[in-house]
Amino acid sequence: MRNFSAVRSSLSSQLLRNLEEQSFVRPGDRVGVAVSGGADSVALLLLLLELRSKLGIVLSVVHFNHKLRGRASDADEEFVASLAAKYKLEFHSSSADIAKKAKKERANLEDAARRARHDYFRSLADAGACTRIAVAHTADDQAETVLAHLLRGTGLAGLGGIHPLSGPIFRPLLPVRRAALRTYLRRKKQGWREDATNRDTRRMRARIRKKLLPLLEKQFQPAVVEHLASLANLAREDEAFLDALLEQRMAAAVPEREGEVHLALADLLAARAKNGFSTGSRESTEYSEQNHGSAAMGKRMVRGIVERLKKRSGQLSASHVEAVLELARGGRNGSSLSLPGGIEVRKDREALVFRAMRNAETNRAANPPREFSYDIDLSRGAQDVRVPELGCVFRFRVIDWPSEGEENKNREMVLDPERLRSPLVLRNWRAGDRLRPSGHQNAHKLKRLLNEKHISRWEREGWPVLTSGGVLVWARGFAVATDFAADERTRSGIVIAEEKL
Repeated sequence: MRNFSAVRSSLSSQLLRNLEEQSFVRPGDRVGVAVSGGADSVALLLLLLELRSKLGIVLSVVHFNHKLRGRASDADEEFVASLAAKYKLEFHSSSADIAKKAKKERANLEDAARRARHDYFRSLADAGACTRIAVAHTADDQAETVLAHLLRGTGLAGLGGIHPLSGPIFRPLLPVRRAALRTYLRRKKQGWREDATNRDTRRMRARIRKKLLPLLEKQFQPAVVEHLASLANLAREDEAFLDALLEQRMAAAVPEREGEVHLALADLLAARAKNGFSTGSRESTEYSEQNHGSAAMGKRMVRGIVERLKKRSGQLSASHVEAVLELARGGRNGSSLSLPGGIEVRKDREALVFRAMRNAETNRAANPPREFSYDIDLSRGAQDVRVPELGCVFRFRVIDWPSEGEENKNREMVLDPERLRSPLVLRNWRAGDRLRPSGHQNAHKLKRLLNEKHISRWEREGWPVLTSGGVLVWARGFAVATDFAADERTRSGIVIAEEKL
């Protein structure tokens, strides 16, 4: 068995080599070491203490208390604080009731904990307390993550597992096995804290760690951890290449306006070029839904758009992406889907429109309903009515009738003022509104008429209508109501024009 100095030298050299190859730190950096109290993070702290002079970095200790294990969580914090004091290092700490947070957000407990912890780490970097935050994920953590993603169902991005660098957070121990760190700590006679939840095999992560990986190592492949870690590295390399192609494609094909992203169906379903894969224009492609190159890029475009727009957490699964593609291929115009992360996508003729949904409170404050009501007085002739809720002005003009102009050719768009009754009100449409447009034998619900014109439910928000004595006589995009339309007995007519403000 190797002596302690050999173990220490091997680990230190491995860590130093990884830090230099990945350019994780630079001389003068203030590096906060995230220490939970567990063996891996304690080992990372001690190894960086050995290397700090050589690296020219300033160390501090960072701890986040998730308040998930009562007194045990507080004991973890006290242990880490004493460790920082022992080595005369600055100690940064924070805490949050993660169980309460997860319940409020209806989120997975582990996801809520990770997001809260990483938010704290980033806040330290933003405040200048730390340049970088070192986190102690190991090769075993990487293997467990890849397996968990495989069992849940994943694509290339999921196979990439834990990323070595994410903003200010870096993970220098990803090439290192967990057992080597424990051997290092035992030889150094340094204790650590054990989290009992890591042994709770009711949780999938613990079952993978305690049952599945040992089984794979013993009966299938002794180097399975190293192979899974290598797979993650290769997957991330391919993912980075495909992400670059995605950015090129999206820059050319995906405009964003007013918080919405419009994606033409032809761009989403476009196939690869005749002579190979292409991210170019539609003119350079053959169209075929059977083309696998097209399917791969289409799925990436959906994921990229959702990631760009989403305002809250949520994991987009392969089934979600396939549902979006099905909507594109065969969905009815105006139909929509809700996606994780608070994203809604609807089919709008030859495009998909993605937008972030807001919760009820935020929506009312930042995006109030398009409800309006304006009284119209035509006793003095023409009237202009500004409707800021729609960003437009409606111009009511009185014309001679019969007219020799264009209006006479479109008499179904002209109202007879003699048939109108007070009050005359321009307002948004409401559930239950009915209209009998000129040329129709019966009155129909306006909702049905809007559906027949393929007006999506997003577009119909605030749809303007005109009522006379409480009866619907006009709606945008439709002929005026039969009983109020100009005819051969009409002496003057009213036309309504709409212009943007």
